[in-house]
Amino acid sequence: MTDKKKQIKYDKELDTRGLFCPEPLFEVRNLSESLEVGQCLKVLADDPAAEEDLTRWAKRTDTEILEFFKDGEDLVFYFKKKK
Repeated sequence: MTDKKKQIKYDKELDTRGLFCPEPLFEVRNLSESLEVGQCLKVLADDPAAEEDLTRWAKRTDTEILEFFKDGEDLVFYFKKKK
């Protein structure tokens, strides 16, 4: 993670690197069900399809994307459960 990125406090972290569509989405969906409203989930992925899949999932589930960025080949998401 570059120094320019702010540190976001998160409650759980999920590393889906090495998994490919649709596995990262399934993993995120399953873990998000255990989160309470207001909790934050950090997700690491390296599947190029994860960017679109997880962005669509967030919109469908009314989950807020606090931040998304690419760190080399890694995709880093911070999600906040809204309901």
